[in-house]
Amino acid sequence: MSPLTDRDVIAALGLAPHPEGGFFREMFRARATVPAPVTGATRAASTAIYFLLRAGDFSAFHSVKSDEVWHHYLGSTLELHTIDPRGRHQRVELGANLLHGERPQWVVPAGTLQAARVIGDGFALCGCTVSPGFDFADFSMPARSELGAEFPALKDLIESFTR
Repeated sequence: MSPLTDRDVIAALGLAPHPEGGFFREMFRARATVPAPVTGATRAASTAIYFLLRAGDFSAFHSVKSDEVWHHYLGSTLELHTIDPRGRHQRVELGANLLHGERPQWVVPAGTLQAARVIGDGFALCGCTVSPGFDFADFSMPARSELGAEFPALKDLIESFTR
């Protein structure tokens, strides 16, 4: 049996292009609702998606108003970058190589900027669980110029992960 390709996974899971880059499909939206802490708007208690990123592409810097847990399922290592509201940058690797510091999951706190790319060749298939649940009304993908002005010390990083 030949190894899975990114096209195989996209087709098998019915993934569609995501505005930040990559491909996704929502797989779960809780029936229970809660008030979102920042806006007070009613949101699903939790949501979950599949998210696939190909080598050579990236997930652009964006933030959501809820906590987001990334889960690495298969494929290449995913490099995840975060910038908290104070401008502190953190880089983590999501993958299966635990003895080399990779982690199978990582939490991005609400309001934290996040961006990602695949290390090496191939693709990474991940899942993202958001609580309170994801809503595009709570999604922000600031322009390169806006982020550069807010975090000038991270200019090179920001240029690498914005369009």
